[in-house]
Amino acid sequence: MTFAVIKTGGKQYKVAANDVIKIEKLEAEAGDIVTFDQVLMVGDTIGAPLVEGALVAAELVETKKQKTVIIFKKRRRHNSRRRNGHRQLLTTVRITEILTGGAKPTIKAAAKAEKTEAVAEKAPAKKAAVPKAEATEAPAKKAPAKKAETKAAAKTEDTAAEKPAKKAPAKKADKADKE
Repeated sequence: MTFAVIKTGGKQYKVAANDVIKIEKLEAEAGDIVTFDQVLMVGDTIGAPLVEGALVAAELVETKKQKTVIIFKKRRRHNSRRRNGHRQLLTTVRITEILTGGAKPTIKAAAKAEKTEAVAEKAPAKKAAVPKAEATEAPAKKAPAKKAETKAAAKTEDTAAEKPAKKAPAKKADKADKE
């Protein structure tokens, strides 16, 4: 079984076919085929610094956050404490193949591209159907209501809402009653 050492995200990983590894976040979506061209070693061949024509292809499985790492700083005898947390974004990839001699990844990446093109072609067809539906609805509009009636109704509601009910005046207590 051949293996390769690749460099990504500032770290080096020893990988073989069908390995699942967690690496620093990559800008791709789940199911995409990603390639690593910084191959430092393939089997017994050691690069100086990289192996010429070597390529590692992988399928992106998912991208999610790592467990929270707590950063706690304390300064003794100063009543000073600071607590902070951090969750690093990680991408899980499955290594599909290790290629040498300038070979390209297999058809899996092309099949993914065909699916996205098919979806892109279907979307404009649906958009074209939407304006026809709007054109049939346009003549069915109703005439606006009379403005005078709505203003009169609004004035009667406003006057009733603005004036609160009158309260009876408060009774004043006499000093004689208190004694």
